[in-house]
Parts: sequence; C-alpha cells; structure tokens
Amino acid sequence: MAFILNIETATKNCSVSLANEGKTIAIREFNEGGYSHAEKLHVFIEEVLKEAKVEFSDLKAVAVSKGPGSYTGLRIGVSAAKGLCFALNIPLIAINTLESLAQSISISEGYIIPLLDARRMEVYSSIFNESTTLIRGIEAEIISESSFQEVLHKNKCYFLGDGAEKCKGVITHEHAIFLEGKFPSSNEMSALSFIKYKKNDIEDVAYFEPFYLKDFVAIKSKKNLF
Repeated sequence: MAFILNIETATKNCSVSLANEGKTIAIREFNEGGYSHAEKLHVFIEEVLKEAKVEFSDLKAVAVSKGPGSYTGLRIGVSAAKGLCFALNIPLIAINTLESLAQSISISEGYIIPLLDARRMEVYSSIFNESTTLIRGIEAEIISESSFQEVLHKNKCYFLGDGAEKCKGVITHEHAIFLEGKFPSSNEMSALSFIKYKKNDIEDVAYFEPFYLKDFVAIKSKKNLF
C-alpha cells in the first residue's frame, strides 16, 4: 500500500486528501470565500487519517500544491508538508497547482485553461489539450480581448478556476466557455502524486520553496503610525 497525504492551500480552498495507490480514500475541504488554512489544515490532516484508520507512520509521502497561487496559502501548506516529511522521514512531492486544477474536468476536444486570480486583471494560467497534456506553460498575464487567441480560434476553450470570473466580460469569443465553482483540490492531486511517487520524482525537503511566479508584495498600512 502507498498512502500519500495531499495538501492543497494555493487558493481559498483548504483541501486535504489521503490517497492509496493514487485513489482518494478520504478528503476534507473548506472554502467560505476567505483564507482559513491556518485554522483548518492540521485539523483536516488528522481527520482524513482517522477516517481511513491510517497512522502517520503508515504514510509513504506527503504531496503539496506548489503554486502558483496565494503567497500566504502556499507558505502554510508547504510549511506543514515539510514539517511532516522531516518528522516522518518520508519524501516530499510537489504538484503544479494549475495541472491539478486542469484534471478536475474531462473534455472530448478543445482546450482546458485553468486560471488563478492574481492582482487586479491579472491571472496565472496554463493551457492543456483534451488529454490534459501541457500545451503552454505557466504565465502571469493581464487579461485583454486578445488573451488566448492562439487557441480560441482553433477550438472550444474551457476556462476554470477563481480567475475565470474576471475574464468573462473581457474574453467574448464564441469558443470561450466559463465553468464556475472550480478550485484546485487535493482530490485531483491523488493520481498525480502517485505517478511522481512511483518515479521517485521528489523534492529536497530542506531547500524546497513554493512556486510563487511573482515576488510577494507587502501592502503598507495607510494609517498614521506615529
């Protein structure tokens, strides 16, 4: 048996799953429109293990969503994953957040375009074909009427993720299809993390850092501090 714990905190969806041989056997998720990862994450980890009657010592690896995504969310998830890997002396596996999001839908033809919300009219995105094969790598871009024209004129494009909403009123091509309520989830990480586990595609626990794509920018308070 290969029990792998999957942790997804790159967006507002706090999600933890336990998988065996690449199949999810227990999952906890919470998304109320805010970031509750600090309060929910460790509780969810304990709950999925308890539900599946699996001990921490039974885990073969921990997988974490590596980004892009929320700076704070990614830090929380990666810190928890690294802590478990250090304590249990097991491998750390990193999963591309946009790839796992793309895995949440199935299409017969066309393109899957997962979008994660960035600042203002900016999104993080990748492009996948109907087989979920990567067509274009991760980019940060400001959405305009000309966005994704390289694939929109070829076939239907399915936009999903928390960045899709801001694109609705801008991208009006007839091939553009917007799917609501889709967030990266640890459920889709289960199969991806098992593939990496079998290939021994693991990270250096000591030096691994999330893939932020852009530097974190702290917003200074406008209040008078004096």
